Amino acid sequence: MTSSEVDVEQRHVDVLYSRLDLLRERTDRELRRVRRAGASGTPQARSERDAFAILYEDRLVQLSGVEDRLCFGRLDMSDSSVRYIGRLGLFDDDQAQLLVDWRAPASRDFYQATSLRPGEVVRRRHLETKARQVAAIYDDVLDLDGFEARPDLVSHTSGSTSLTTDGALLASLNAHRTGRMGDIVATIQSEQDEIVRASLPGMLVVQGGPGTGKTAVALHRAAYLLYTHRDRLESRGVLLVGPSPVFLRYISQVLPSLGETGVVTATTSELFPGVSVTTREDEAVAALKGSLRMVEVMERAVAQRVRVPSQQRMLQVEGTLIPLRPRAMRSAVEAARRNGRPHNAGRRVFVRTMLNHLVDIYANATGHSPDSVDRADVEGLLRDSRDVRRELNLAWPPLAPEHVLTDLFSSPDRVYDATPGWSNDDRVLMLRPRRAGWTTADVALLDEVAELIGDDDEDAAAEGHRERRVAADDLRHAREVLESMGGPESQLVSAETLASRFTEAGEVFTVAERAFADRTWTYGHVIVDEAQELSPMMWRLLLRRCPTKSFTIVGDMAQATGAAVSDSWDAALSPHVGGAWTQRDLTINYRTPAQVMDRAGAMLSAAGFAATTPTSVRDGEEPSTVEITDLASVAGVVGPQVDELGEGRLAVVAPRASLRELAEVLAPWLSEAGDDLLARVVLLSGEQAKGLEFDVVVVVDPAAIVAEGRHGHRALFVALTRPTQRLVLAHRGDLPPGLAPGR
Repeated sequence: MTSSEVDVEQRHVDVLYSRLDLLRERTDRELRRVRRAGASGTPQARSERDAFAILYEDRLVQLSGVEDRLCFGRLDMSDSSVRYIGRLGLFDDDQAQLLVDWRAPASRDFYQATSLRPGEVVRRRHLETKARQVAAIYDDVLDLDGFEARPDLVSHTSGSTSLTTDGALLASLNAHRTGRMGDIVATIQSEQDEIVRASLPGMLVVQGGPGTGKTAVALHRAAYLLYTHRDRLESRGVLLVGPSPVFLRYISQVLPSLGETGVVTATTSELFPGVSVTTREDEAVAALKGSLRMVEVMERAVAQRVRVPSQQRMLQVEGTLIPLRPRAMRSAVEAARRNGRPHNAGRRVFVRTMLNHLVDIYANATGHSPDSVDRADVEGLLRDSRDVRRELNLAWPPLAPEHVLTDLFSSPDRVYDATPGWSNDDRVLMLRPRRAGWTTADVALLDEVAELIGDDDEDAAAEGHRERRVAADDLRHAREVLESMGGPESQLVSAETLASRFTEAGEVFTVAERAFADRTWTYGHVIVDEAQELSPMMWRLLLRRCPTKSFTIVGDMAQATGAAVSDSWDAALSPHVGGAWTQRDLTINYRTPAQVMDRAGAMLSAAGFAATTPTSVRDGEEPSTVEITDLASVAGVVGPQVDELGEGRLAVVAPRASLRELAEVLAPWLSEAGDDLLARVVLLSGEQAKGLEFDVVVVVDPAAIVAEGRHGHRALFVALTRPTQRLVLAHRGDLPPGLAPGR
């Protein structure tokens, strides 16, 4: 790399950052102007003001998020044109393009062109920048003949003129981990890019072993889909489901760095608004609750709440006694259930039918003809009667999901009635105290019940529908506003989304805020990471969140450790969508050194698993083994590793039962949070480590990890494949088969 090459690229990078700064200044000025407008004016005007404030705030967040490595690539084409590739599109005042968004079709050659199929690309250049300064250049010459015919390129090319190299990729792979996942936008490989840019409709399964970049592909796909299909997705949003809060913190910086801030991220425990998961249950209980057997159980649990008394009751209404006959109630129940209405909607039909019947009974009891009374007045008397309200509510009560599950799980009689044909052992597993906390498995059941009982307020449902309407005049106004804001680089949101923010007066929320708080919200696309962990009941919940079945499903069946997991993607998905899904495989491991991957694969094979492990692109150190006498001696293993670590990150992965004691042993190195991924040393269970990576990993007591659950070998496989540089096995007694040196 010569100084003249750096100077050329630095001048262009300076122009790009100047443009970025200008956009920030303009957006900030508009935001301050909107805020100065205050809260005056009509409700519609205030709503529009709030919508614009959100628009400008989102834009500022986006422009700040792409600050690091704004421009990372350049393509020199056979027609002598040049394309600079970066995190978002930038244009000069004459709308000439200065920087091509990495998601645009014009950027595809940066990821797909090879020396065998260069297309129109002569040279691909990777730019590494730090704090707005060009720090390194890596050149891939893809068309050697075309390159040598270009003196302007030959005189400004770093390194030799051999065909493509992997300098930029290797530099990225060898860099120390920081405790937060970084994007791979500058180094996406061909098989990854094809998946990122796959078409939107349908269910796409991305199967890949450890280190293949599954999560990175999923995140970049989210950004790509929002860019490419913004009109379809912006107003409905994209939901990204991750396995744990630790994982979501780990990936939190990736989407903002790619120019997207509107994706809703959540764990499976957070998918039922208003419910907090506070309890972990036994594997056997979680497996039972996650199975499809629970669909009929929930149906019966709701249906059994409708109870018609066997005997006639006498009701007092304004001093008059009238009979409530079981036959009339059974007829009203049949009418309410006739069209398959949800429980609470059926209750409204039941109550209306019964009140209409009781009006006639009351008229006769007071010596009047049913046709001669004011039916509305009589119905008002009936609604005010304590006896009437009590009996109708007892027969068909209004329900809430939390109450249904609490009553079911705390009552042996209700469990028995809801589980005909079950064994008593399985019934006992479902029972728990009324005050027990909610679990992750309960979340899917709550959602199932919510679907069965429906909304308790007909007017609220209608209001929710009105709030989502986008009036034609508002849509036209939004389009005019966006056009007035400038060129293509200003299009942060679609016109539909902006219009929906001020269609009606009231407080304005982002799509993410509205979606996260609304159980019935349906997303435009759903991305599920570590999807092999989902139970059948959780799949039902997610499919309700996206009825169009537009999914990106990312995972590895060899790493499935959940209580109710399936053995294959076909077993996981076919019960819900049949064969309406496709699978793409990632085969290259960019994280784990070959020596570590070989040892982890040997352990799985020795345990009887036929999983195919990915091919590692890097060599490294052989895993080292250290025998320990007790958990206190783990400090003597971790200390030297920390001293050698330098700027990287180290994870201690241990059995769940050992975490508390190890936290005390390793206190000198751990942060107060214990699982703070920004700390140099973190302590995690195998479950918490899923999806993460570290420079060095110390796996404590591998045999105990295996023994801790029925998927213990898979949990150990996850732990073994987290390091990018070095793996240390601190064991008591024999190592699991396949892990011992010289196996």
